[in-house]
Amino acid sequence: MTPTAGLGLKPQHYDDALAATAPGLWFEVHPENYMSAGGPRLSALAAIRQSHPLSLHGVGLSLAADADPDAGHLAALRTLVDRFEPFVVSEHLAWSTHRGVHQPDLLPFPRTRAALARIAGNISRMQDALGRQVLVENPSLYLPLTGHDLDETDFLTALVDRTGCGLLVDVNNVFVSAHNLGYSAQAYLDALPAAAIGEIHLAGHGPDEGGSDLLIDTHGAPIAEGVWTLYRHLIDRIGQRPTLIERDDDIPAFAVLMSERDRAQRALDDAARELAHV
Repeated sequence: MTPTAGLGLKPQHYDDALAATAPGLWFEVHPENYMSAGGPRLSALAAIRQSHPLSLHGVGLSLAADADPDAGHLAALRTLVDRFEPFVVSEHLAWSTHRGVHQPDLLPFPRTRAALARIAGNISRMQDALGRQVLVENPSLYLPLTGHDLDETDFLTALVDRTGCGLLVDVNNVFVSAHNLGYSAQAYLDALPAAAIGEIHLAGHGPDEGGSDLLIDTHGAPIAEGVWTLYRHLIDRIGQRPTLIERDDDIPAFAVLMSERDRAQRALDDAARELAHV
């Protein structure tokens, strides 16, 4: 499909989504919220899918764990993929389970060569189970970890090379991590392989309520101007990519999110026109 801008779909916006007619509008959901045999959520998603493309963005496979992805989870995800035919399926470069214990967060890990082999294996298992390519999202980071063998961009590139997966670039995550760890967000984006980038996320962040200088990836605020600037830098380099406005907390009216979505769409249109004249 032509790369356009979409919204993360929330239950309070089902009616708005059904009524929306903006050209190219698509919606993304967390598949874990729809892994059921039926019910009102699944029915609403099916109705919306009649008019709009969907993307599935997973939060529960724990690809960076020291174990294979859960087979039951993969089977339920395959059922959703077969039913809704999303144009993108993605997951996080993080872990959230260990020895059967589930953590309510997406946790970091040392980027060792052993971790690279393990995560590449898990991505391949996911892709084999779904019968399609998946995208892997860069994480938000708050504190430096020791023991890395690879920079994050090199690690992501190696995952692409080993598995054939693509990348979901969350520009807000890059902005937050660069601030917290003291590196250049622009240089990070420039180091990513352009051809592998299949989707972009834009979201909001906020200050650490504990009083530190950390920025926290809250998904509960409007997109910061610095993130918009990084986004435009990225699409000026790589061209149009499907772009999601992601909001998971303090969710405003549908029209407010659509105004951010329309801003992203204008940036995509501008970037396409400028690249056409290069």
